[in-house]
Formats: sequence, C-alpha cells, structure tokens
Amino acid sequence: MIAYQLSSFGQPLQRFTFSTPDPGPNEILVRVLASGVCHSDLHLRDGYFDLGDGQTIDLSKGRTLPLTLGHEIAGEVVAVGTSVSSELIGQRRVIYPWIGCGMCFLCSNGNEHLCGRPEALGVVFDGGFADHVIVPHERYLIDFGGIAEKLSCTYACSGLTAYRATREILTAAGDRPVVVIGAGGVGLAVIATAKALCKNKVIICDIDDDRLRAAEVLGADIAINSNAELRNQLRDHTKGGAGAVVDCVGSVDSSGLGVKTLAQGGTMIVVGLFGGALKLQLPLLPLKQLTLKGSYVGSLKDMEALAQFVKTGRLSPLPIVERPLSDVQRALDELEAGRAIGRIVLIPDL
Repeated sequence: MIAYQLSSFGQPLQRFTFSTPDPGPNEILVRVLASGVCHSDLHLRDGYFDLGDGQTIDLSKGRTLPLTLGHEIAGEVVAVGTSVSSELIGQRRVIYPWIGCGMCFLCSNGNEHLCGRPEALGVVFDGGFADHVIVPHERYLIDFGGIAEKLSCTYACSGLTAYRATREILTAAGDRPVVVIGAGGVGLAVIATAKALCKNKVIICDIDDDRLRAAEVLGADIAINSNAELRNQLRDHTKGGAGAVVDCVGSVDSSGLGVKTLAQGGTMIVVGLFGGALKLQLPLLPLKQLTLKGSYVGSLKDMEALAQFVKTGRLSPLPIVERPLSDVQRALDELEAGRAIGRIVLIPDL
C-alpha cells in the first residue's frame, strides 16, 4: 500500500509504503479511485486555523503523525470485515468522511460532523491520499449511481458543503438575489447548487477572471471581479442588497463585504475557513435584522439527500483537474497559490 502522509506540520507530504491493512469486523477496505484536494488540507498540513488577532486553533492536538490526508474519497470495496455483507465487494462508493465518536449528544442527533471528538477520515484518521483506505462502517458508503469517481468524490466535501449551505439560504433569500463570495471549488459548487435549487439571480465575486468564467459556465447570472468598485456594483446589481450571501472564503475582507451586501432581513452563511476575525458594526444586526450563520460540511443524512439529488441530473458538474497521486504536493502547491480552477482530483498511479 502507498500513502502520502503528513509527518511534520508545515512540511511537504512524504511517500510511505507498507502492508495493506485487513478490515476489522465492522470495517471495509476500499481501493481509492479518486481523492479530491481541499483547502482544508492546507490548514491540516500547516497545523492550525487562523482566528485573527494573533490567535489560532491548534490542529496538532488529537492527531497522531504520520497522517494520511484527503477527505474527498471515492473507490471500490475490495474487502470487508466478518460482520459486513460480502455483497459489497466490487461496489463503487463515495465515502462520507465526517465521522464522530458515535456517543455524544451531537452524534446521537445525527450531527456527527459537528462532534467534539471527531474521527473524520483524512482529518484525524488516515484518508484518501493513498491507494487504499479503511472505512469504519458500511453506513458511510454512499451510492452516487454510477457518477464518475473523479467527480463523485468531490461531493463528500465541496458538494456537501454547498448543498447544505444553499438549502440554508433558500428561505432567507426569498426572491431576492444571492451573492456568492469566492469562486474556488466550494464557491463553484454553491453556484451549481443554487442554480439547480432556486430561481434567484446568483452573483459571484472573485479576484480571478478564469474562476469567474468557470462560474458563468455553471450558471452564474453576474460575475464581478473584486475590485475597488465592488460594493457599488453589488448595490446596483442587487437593487440595494442581497437576500442572502454565502461567504466561501471566510476572511476579514470577505465577511465584511458580505455583511455590508445584505439587504434588510438578509442572511449570511460563512463556509470558508481562510481565517481572521469578523469586524462587525453591531448596530447593523438589530437595525437591519441580519442573520449571521456558519455552516460546516453536512450530516450523513445531508450526504444521502445530496446523492439522490445528484441522480436527478440537475446538478452541473464542477470542472475537474486530474493529477496522479504522486503529484499530491504539486496539487497542494497549486491550490495554495490560487491556480486551481474547480477541483484538483488525485488518481492513484497505475
């Protein structure tokens, strides 16, 4: 078995070769066919989230290195434990990676993706930057109905995040415009999902013209380069304010822009994890009756609902850039430099 693992925070991934593991009684061994590269992988590599004002969340706690990153995983079942039906062998599935402890209040109420003691694949336990991965239970294997693995793997994070966030804003937006900030992998997924789920005008803002063009292909009604006149342009295009904003960046600038873009009674959902602290003019909250929310990936039920939605054929596919697994460090570097359009997906070398 080959895996590209994080051995030291802040350092490049290293290639390791070791025996392919046998699944335990309830486990499944999956041969990885595709694994998406997410911006969260950069935070995990660096070992922290930036909270602004010199504060961070230390990601080294609760993690044992070396660790195989990669949480957007699709593959083929090649072996199962003694308590799992052998009929699964040979089936191709997408893995739901946001696994919790299974015992706390959140897990018991179907929100294990929010568990305070997570066991998420590619985050706490070994993930998909490898040619095989162990899945702890068959309920985490999701059938996406024959969708190519290089696309279906992205639904485990970028697609799931977009689906959950878009459903959150549907009621809040009403018939008013929706603004999406950031046209990275998640932002493009929000564009595709919003255009499939609602009839609202959808406006995308980004600093990169190539990403904006990709957003237009996915159905964005208006694409705006984030220049000095951005606020004025947004005010004009929304006729005074957006019913909802999805911040797919999660920075000081993006969150500040999002709040100022909201119309009376509007809602902003923050899904991006770039980092920093929110600078907020507090009187605006009551005076405009604004709602600010965070949304983090989605539950197992959300993933199952997304799979059914994808099977309808209404969701436009993200642009995918394929790389061999051996190019994982190059992929991370491209993502960090902002050169990726859509989602980079790693395919294990033959």
